[in-house]
Amino acid sequence: MKNQLIGLRNIQSYKKFLKTKMNKKSANIKQLKGISKKIRQNILKMIIKAKSGDLSGSLGATDIFCALYFGDVLNCDSKRPNIKDRDKVILSDTHICPALYATLAEAGYFPKRELWSFRNFGSALQGHAVYKSIAGVENPSPSFGQGLSVAVGMAYAMRYFEKSNQMVYCVSSDEELNQGQTWEAIMFAAKHKLPNLTMIINRDNIQSDGNTEEIMPIEPLKDKYKAFNWKVINVDGNDINEIIQACVKAREIHEKPVCIIANTISGKGIKFLESGFKWNADSLQENEIKDAFKSLGIKV
Repeated sequence: MKNQLIGLRNIQSYKKFLKTKMNKKSANIKQLKGISKKIRQNILKMIIKAKSGDLSGSLGATDIFCALYFGDVLNCDSKRPNIKDRDKVILSDTHICPALYATLAEAGYFPKRELWSFRNFGSALQGHAVYKSIAGVENPSPSFGQGLSVAVGMAYAMRYFEKSNQMVYCVSSDEELNQGQTWEAIMFAAKHKLPNLTMIINRDNIQSDGNTEEIMPIEPLKDKYKAFNWKVINVDGNDINEIIQACVKAREIHEKPVCIIANTISGKGIKFLESGFKWNADSLQENEIKDAFKSLGIKV
């Protein structure tokens, strides 16, 4: 029964693999923080140039993407972005695609100069990601509440039809939990015991119209996922090491899907942006741009 649950995984070799990863991550945390800062700088510059885009949400989620792509979490290769057995990151939180784009560019999936075409007509980097428009984009950006369904479908196919060891990571927002389709996908994943699926919730407690707990309360979130038979891990979503360790733990779960609740601060890195829902859509004024650049160490 145990072997049936873990599919093709070899338990001993996999535990050795996980131990190696854990040791490697702790030694590189300073470097990872530096990479995360570079990603934030590019997010700010690309959104300012485009004069639109979800700045606060993207800045808040940066450490999640940094952990995935630079913390040895993913089985992927920017030099061979389409290898068949790669792990996949499904972006469900569509508005924070600047964070995905800037991370992919930093990881070498495409030249950084393309970031400055963000939201231009004809650009591969649209305001909602377009599937296969650029290396590393694994799904068309859906409407809120649909991304998990895409991720669940992929994870189900990989496990039961392809007999693959690939992992699927779905980066979602807490706002999406207002949508009924999300909960249908949550039930489906639990029913089919998909341990190759990890949902990472960017829990910044805000949405376009206000605070999540005022618009449509979703707490107690951890208890709800447990009731739906998911493994739940709570982390500081702006602590790269915590995110990495949570992803390592998620790979050790062989009998159910995993939800990582990543508690983040929207606008992280720029004090006057932090935790303010209005910055989901508002553009920065000239004096605010200077302050933002200074906050992230960008020379004007």
